[in-house]
Amino acid sequence: MSGLVFILAGAVMYIFPPKKINHFYGYRTPRSMASQERWDFSQKYSSVLLIISGVVLVPLGVIISLLPISRNTDILLSIPLLLLSVLLFFIKTERELKKRFGKN
Repeated sequence: MSGLVFILAGAVMYIFPPKKINHFYGYRTPRSMASQERWDFSQKYSSVLLIISGVVLVPLGVIISLLPISRNTDILLSIPLLLLSVLLFFIKTERELKKRFGKN
């Protein structure tokens, strides 16, 4: 289910990216909010990564749900996958910002 949420959120952010730097909507980190150019780039880049993460999470979630395991084990497998996906999302976006725009 979280994969579908990622896909939906990524699609909404891609289609309706926040136009101006704000503290409420979009990919908001100090690096992405340092300039309008960084902001615009990070919104598009992170929304694509969010969609890709969702596309990967959906089949993994289906596979886990089909395994003959208890519901608790299902959750114990799903949560680390979700957390890893979010962590990779931030790491990849921050690295790309740093690569394109430098450390500052």
